Amino acid sequence: MEEAQTFELQTRVVGQNQDGDIPFTNQSQPKHYKWWIRVISYILFLISGQSAAILLGRLYFDKGGNSKWMATFVQSAGFPILLPFLFYFSPFVKSVPVSVTSVPRRPKISTLVFLYSAFGLLLTGDNLMYSYGLLYLPVSTYSLLCATQLAFNAVFSFFLNSQKFSPFILNSVILLTISASLLAVNSDSENASTVSKGKYVIGFLCTVGASATYSLYLSLVQLSFEKVIKRETFSAVLDMQIYPSFVATCGCVVGLFASGEWRSLSKEMKEYKEGKVSYMMTLIFTAVTWQVASIGLLGLIFEVSSLFSNVISTLTSPVVPILAVIFFHDKMDGIKAMAMLLAIWGFLSYIYQQYLDDSKSKVKKKMKANSNEASLGLTGQV
Repeated sequence: MEEAQTFELQTRVVGQNQDGDIPFTNQSQPKHYKWWIRVISYILFLISGQSAAILLGRLYFDKGGNSKWMATFVQSAGFPILLPFLFYFSPFVKSVPVSVTSVPRRPKISTLVFLYSAFGLLLTGDNLMYSYGLLYLPVSTYSLLCATQLAFNAVFSFFLNSQKFSPFILNSVILLTISASLLAVNSDSENASTVSKGKYVIGFLCTVGASATYSLYLSLVQLSFEKVIKRETFSAVLDMQIYPSFVATCGCVVGLFASGEWRSLSKEMKEYKEGKVSYMMTLIFTAVTWQVASIGLLGLIFEVSSLFSNVISTLTSPVVPILAVIFFHDKMDGIKAMAMLLAIWGFLSYIYQQYLDDSKSKVKKKMKANSNEASLGLTGQV
């Protein structure tokens, strides 16, 4: 009887950390309809928020906005709307018997400060490259180039997260590379009347570089959770979103003043084609929609996995070009349509591989659970 009570106590303790955080991974729980409703809601948040943010960012430049640092600033400046979630999921202390806990200690404050600062600076450079891409490229081309993020994610995951290459992942990498190459070849005939070839190349390289940097960021975040933070809880994920965003916002403010762009903001607002109110609302809604997307991203990380959230964020690649044709009258020629189809094909190939990996993982977990039950049964008989 005492052994059964001890095992039950250990089970409850392992399910939470010393701070009483909600477990980050809950895939062993049964998936009921409420879980599916939450996941679908987060997917809609991520896709709609990211699509709207990209379109609003393009609208800012199309209507007279010209500050790359301001466009970069709004990508991270909306983080205060996540603070209520941080307070709601903030850890609280529970008295847990030390003898039955095996929870790793929290990392040092200095380590976390260095980690969040490094990630914040990385995000600053990444968001700036995305701003250059939005400035010099049509929305449809920009969005399709962002699909290369999955290819870079596969490469960085292989070296940093021990991700194995499978035929489906390799197929995805090849298809996304061909898709981006088609868009590069199409630069001569696209957007020649408004953007020079040199600026198009800059936008192209910056967008691909931003996709690579963001993929590196995701792999480093996963590595940090495994090696440094060592606690996969929703509050830890919120910390990883809010604090680097704060550092990135501060970096953007420094860049805004160091570049001298702050001097032209007043003139930019006055000359904005839709008026001052529209100028402010465009920036505010851009910041808000990026945070809506981040809520969806964090929700999917909490409910499923960080890899799944990254894959869903890439799903906007075929969505945004269609919206760009409707709202910005982008041209959808044959080469771009072929690039979009290849991007969708690569995305589905990547998704299918994740489905296979998830199925194998569930089988292993089930076998391990059955083995544990069998061993417990034998112990009880003894």
